[in-house]
Amino acid sequence: MKAVILCAGYGKRMRLYTEIYQKSMIPVHGKPLLEYIITGIKYTGIKKFIIVIGYLKEQIIDYFQKGDKWNISIEYIEQSNLNGTGGAILLVENLIKSSHFLITNGDILVPYRFYNEVYNIHKDEHEDFVLVSNYLENIQKGCSLITDNEYLVNMIEKPPPHKKFPCWNNSGLFILSKNIFGVLKSLKTSKRGEIELPAAILTGIRERNWKVRVLKMNKNQFRGDFGDIKEYERLKEDKKWITELKS
Repeated sequence: MKAVILCAGYGKRMRLYTEIYQKSMIPVHGKPLLEYIITGIKYTGIKKFIIVIGYLKEQIIDYFQKGDKWNISIEYIEQSNLNGTGGAILLVENLIKSSHFLITNGDILVPYRFYNEVYNIHKDEHEDFVLVSNYLENIQKGCSLITDNEYLVNMIEKPPPHKKFPCWNNSGLFILSKNIFGVLKSLKTSKRGEIELPAAILTGIRERNWKVRVLKMNKNQFRGDFGDIKEYERLKEDKKWITELKS
């Protein structure tokens, strides 16, 4: 299995820093965020990586090169048209040779054991689709997941504040079957001009009887959103969360 990390975007919410750094290369306590993510994914035993690059791509390529220093292999593919997460996933189709792949955003970090757990659920329980969910008090900033017996029923992006929605958020870490490619190709672009991964997942559930297993993190579990400038500035001043990565 290969791991795909999405690192093409500009990081508009992080503009103060991303005028200098690619978002996934912003330094955090001595090394770039992307290095923490790669270290976490390695806990699964995965050693083959695909990094989707775009804005300031040279920073990523120059630092990680082919991955030899980390005892991994890295392939790079450029997303010149920033047409969403779904568009990025379609770019890697010809590079995925196995039936499934792990995928994560390049600005989200979770404790290392969750990379391993999501992989093990797929492997041991033979689940084709698995996603990780974190608890988010202000779910209006995220994507609310509605579940039934640990399986996804619906996803509500930026839910309106006047209604009550589950505070379980799409954390941006998945195991996906290659069947996702066919659905992504069938989708129309959203109002944002993007091919949306959540729309593809919901289409699979509703039209193809996909079962999407949801792995919920603990309510107080660390999840670093390094696409949020206030969160990043808090985490760069605090080192306690680093110990949580390995707990």
